[in-house]
Amino acid sequence: MFLNQRAWALCEGGIGDAERLRIAVHCNPDGSRVVDCGVAVRGGLEAGRLMASVCMAGLGEVAILPPQTPWATPLVAVRTDHPTAACMASQYAGWRISGEGYFAMGSGPMRALARREPLFQKIDACTQPETVAVGVLEASRLPPPAICQSLAQQCGVPPSALLLLVAPTASQAGTVQVVARSAETAMHKLAELEFDLARVESVLGTAPLPPVAQNDFEAMGRTNDAVLYGAEVTLWVRGDQASLERLGPQIPSSASKDHGTSFVELFRRCGGDFYRMDPMLFGPAVVTIHNLDTGQTLRFGKLVPELACPHKTAG
Repeated sequence: MFLNQRAWALCEGGIGDAERLRIAVHCNPDGSRVVDCGVAVRGGLEAGRLMASVCMAGLGEVAILPPQTPWATPLVAVRTDHPTAACMASQYAGWRISGEGYFAMGSGPMRALARREPLFQKIDACTQPETVAVGVLEASRLPPPAICQSLAQQCGVPPSALLLLVAPTASQAGTVQVVARSAETAMHKLAELEFDLARVESVLGTAPLPPVAQNDFEAMGRTNDAVLYGAEVTLWVRGDQASLERLGPQIPSSASKDHGTSFVELFRRCGGDFYRMDPMLFGPAVVTIHNLDTGQTLRFGKLVPELACPHKTAG
């Protein structure tokens, strides 16, 4: 499956509609392109939907829905019939990009070309050799040309075949694209639990969209809390029912001893080291599993609205 080519086509469509999306395209001397979706431009909700769609390599649908009980804020909904390719080989933000004084969390289908992460030992590459590479960076600055050249080299494409979308977490687009990871969070937890991801046929997730924060640190807390304490994910799977009953309680964030504490507080306790946090926390709030072979349904976890979206308006 040509993940990067699918994402490339989405990006070209967005670039052609840049004025409406309030995004800007920067071309480096080597031909690589960087699309600013919220660093020095306004961006917006539609730019966020574009980023989330590109993250999933065009294999998922991303929608922003009106508020629904118990939420007083809109929801970001995602769905895909290709969950391993869309969520794991593409969307998961597993590439820590650094150098030249620059840092970003990288996601998107370029990851499947570079294959730098241990995750790719657990899943099929879900891609064939491709001539283009597309990535999404969660960062407060646009990447310098040297970073673009390095990414292109690691992906095995010429710089002119690299296209990156960038937005800080504390932006409309950045907030949308992070909260659009509800389904990915469930899939990643399954991978961590050594579940056979090939059994998952489809996945649908929703999470409340919090207000845009004043800075990236606060935004990181708001978006993570929205998923950990507000995301509801439905999985359609096949096969052994007993394994689902055994693993099911471990999928939602409530499996963690740290459940019930805000992400920012936990992050501070760990000295700002994301990798010291309990990995069992990183799951959606609620998981529903439909077994397509047995017709049985299981549901695990609980919503915590006061943590998922606690931000009140004045008046």
